[in-house]
Amino acid sequence: MASEGTGVSELAARYSTALFELADENQALDTVASDLSTLKQILAESADLRRLVRSPVISRADQARAMAAVLDSAGVSDLTKRFVGLAATNRRLFAISGMIDGFLAMLAQRRGEVTASVTSAQPLSDAQRQAVIDALKASIGANVLVNTSVDPELIGGMIVKFGSRMVDTSVRTKLNKLQLAMKASGGSV
Repeated sequence: MASEGTGVSELAARYSTALFELADENQALDTVASDLSTLKQILAESADLRRLVRSPVISRADQARAMAAVLDSAGVSDLTKRFVGLAATNRRLFAISGMIDGFLAMLAQRRGEVTASVTSAQPLSDAQRQAVIDALKASIGANVLVNTSVDPELIGGMIVKFGSRMVDTSVRTKLNKLQLAMKASGGSV
């Protein structure tokens, strides 16, 4: 199972590197990045589309046609359409999310940016988001891109992940630690 995951990662890395180099040659890095971010959002919002890209039963031609229709309606560039079409023709759509993430990571690295993932109990206001960005920038010393998500089960606080580091200030984690401490001391919760 681990080798299968590694294979997908290697496959996604090869494709994302090829797309990155092609976009760079065509001076279309920003355009392709925007297209891929749009596609990533569409994939996140559509369970049907996720099933389509993962299904080994749907023919290459049908996958290519469906993806072309989705990309046409999203208004993405010709380069991105051709790339996704190639991935469909080669039966590689199952790894499209990894390809997108790989491309965006290469672009961030080129720009000297670090991507952080921030999960909060409630949506962050613009001021809160900017405060997190400023704190991370001061801590890391690099430009920071922040991807936010909401998990109401955190109760309060947030979890910030960047690189190999994670800072968890959520109320859920604090309550879990308190519960463990109470159990360890013989108390009941």
